[in-house]
Amino acid sequence: MSSIKKLAGQTMWYGVSSIFARFLNYLLTPYLTLMFTGTTDFGKMSLVYSLIPFLNVAVVFALDTAYFRYIQQKEGQAHLYDTLLYSLFLNTLLITGILLLFRQPIAAFIHLENRPEYITFTACIIGLEALSALPFAKLRHEGRPKRFAFIRVTGILLNIFFTFFFLSLCPKLAKTHPNGIWRLIYSPGFGVGYVLLANLISSAFQFLALSGQFLQFRWKFDKKLWIDVMIYALPLTIAGFGGMINETFDRIMLARRLDISRADLDVGIYSACYKLSLLISLFVQAFRMGAEPFFFRQATEGDAPRTYARVMKFFVITICLMFLVVALYLDIWKQFIRDKTMWKGLGVVPILLFANMFLGIYYNLSIWYKLSRNTRAGAYITLIGAAITLVINYIFIPRFSYWASAWATFLCYGSMMVISFNWGQKAYRVPYAWKKLVAYMVIVALLFFIHYGITRIWNNQAFSLILATLLTGGYAFFILRVERKEFRRLPVVGKYL
Repeated sequence: MSSIKKLAGQTMWYGVSSIFARFLNYLLTPYLTLMFTGTTDFGKMSLVYSLIPFLNVAVVFALDTAYFRYIQQKEGQAHLYDTLLYSLFLNTLLITGILLLFRQPIAAFIHLENRPEYITFTACIIGLEALSALPFAKLRHEGRPKRFAFIRVTGILLNIFFTFFFLSLCPKLAKTHPNGIWRLIYSPGFGVGYVLLANLISSAFQFLALSGQFLQFRWKFDKKLWIDVMIYALPLTIAGFGGMINETFDRIMLARRLDISRADLDVGIYSACYKLSLLISLFVQAFRMGAEPFFFRQATEGDAPRTYARVMKFFVITICLMFLVVALYLDIWKQFIRDKTMWKGLGVVPILLFANMFLGIYYNLSIWYKLSRNTRAGAYITLIGAAITLVINYIFIPRFSYWASAWATFLCYGSMMVISFNWGQKAYRVPYAWKKLVAYMVIVALLFFIHYGITRIWNNQAFSLILATLLTGGYAFFILRVERKEFRRLPVVGKYL
């Protein structure tokens, strides 16, 4: 239990800062949907942001994950950071240069041919975010959570401040001072560009705040080590591309496969509703921040498989509870979407919640191929998921629009989870209590349908909230009873159980 306690501590320090940062950014959703009400700008913004994580994979090239893997080996510690950062600098220059050179055709591909400057901002954001990835990984390895949290949270606060400044404060200042400097700063037609500019300022702050990590860089390049790292990281990068296709390409396909008259609107609806499923994604992200270095360190322990199994159990219990908190209280969460015309897409939220549950479980399962250096397996699994995403979206979007995208995400991550489990148990067996974990997921799905069915018969908001509370509390009580021995061993809370 001490190892799980250590993981919980890492998740709290590193992960919760990420949750808080992402949640602050999440609060922009109601503001942006309100600011862009009646326009297609929210859809355009979603298309641009669908490019950023996809291209970020190409630049970072899984070097942060490789850093955690190789820093455990004494022979690789001497020049590992210098070698990887040197590689990252060159890769960043190459990718961002290509983006800037071909910004016009890239903008045309996502129906933004009149706004190539959006791609310019995007290229700069990608470059700064990518260069920050390895220094952030170094902070996590060195155990410097306070600095890590300060940089992440402050960056998001700056993003929120400048978004509000450009979209709300500047128009008022330009109107009240028509001959002042504000007329030079603010242009009514720039719209989404200001959101990207605020993001660029935030990314620049992060980059500058990590300058101490960059100053530790020395021009030392270990060619043999670099080749070994590249062999390890290449399949992970391919898997990352597949993952980004699964995560973001549905918005691009919605724009390409729908009539242009409805594409931006449907992309905006789907993107806004997708954000309501991100509560689970936030937790998954927090867990990954703490779990990735933890899993590599734990691999040297004799009871590592048993520890991984117990971590999985607590993880599934937690995300099942979070599913109920979002799905059963959707009438509250939907208030984050200020444009009520977008509420017609709320039906996809439970589907996307379950999809993100599958993705979180897959991340847990993926430790087998990272530890065994069989990273090609991760590439194969993710490419299968990407193929499912592309085929379903291509065939069904013209008829079912974003509903096709939601079910494609569900089937993609579900397939990846099942394939990784079956393959991993043969290559690196971990004693997961999989029957019990499947039962927990089935139970929360049944609770959702019970709530949905009853509230359709009596559509009263107060009754809906009371019923949601009873069902969520019932699940929590059931889990505490079934897993009481496990929970009693937890620090602090265990003595109360």
